[in-house]
Amino acid sequence: LHLVALNLPFSGDMRADFQCFQQAQLAGLTSTYRAFLSSHLQDLATVVRKTDRYHLPIVNLKGEILFNNWESIFNGNGGQFNIHVPIYSFDGRNIMTDPSWPQKVIWHGSTANGIRLVSNYCEAWHTADTGAMGQASPLKTGKLLDQKVYSCSNQFIVLCIENSFVSDPQR
Repeated sequence: LHLVALNLPFSGDMRADFQCFQQAQLAGLTSTYRAFLSSHLQDLATVVRKTDRYHLPIVNLKGEILFNNWESIFNGNGGQFNIHVPIYSFDGRNIMTDPSWPQKVIWHGSTANGIRLVSNYCEAWHTADTGAMGQASPLKTGKLLDQKVYSCSNQFIVLCIENSFVSDPQR
């Protein structure tokens, strides 16, 4: 399953699932992509289909392994990953080095176990108000689910996860 960033940073007021869907389509990717965020409807840990959570590796756009599987992100260690494996945007830029994302922080709105934090998810990702708060993770920590709180007015990285793997029946 591919983990890919949106092509630009976003404040807490975003239509993230739609953005993930649209940018994946524009990039020629045929699978379904969902935002790597807890929402008012769903905890982050359950965004990927149950049947795909254990046996498929989580990879970047070039197929390099970030996590052994979806479940390993939510084992309580904050989603520890190898910071030397780049995360790319849908248009192929490395978010860790590209200046389009001046703050190397990702929104997630979740606990370390991928459960939604209703008090810290920018009012279900509908506000960029300075006074509203969102849970996010500075990527320099090497964790996708580090527990830091930021104002929803910040423009941070939004990740998208391929949430259903469809194998090619022709193979």
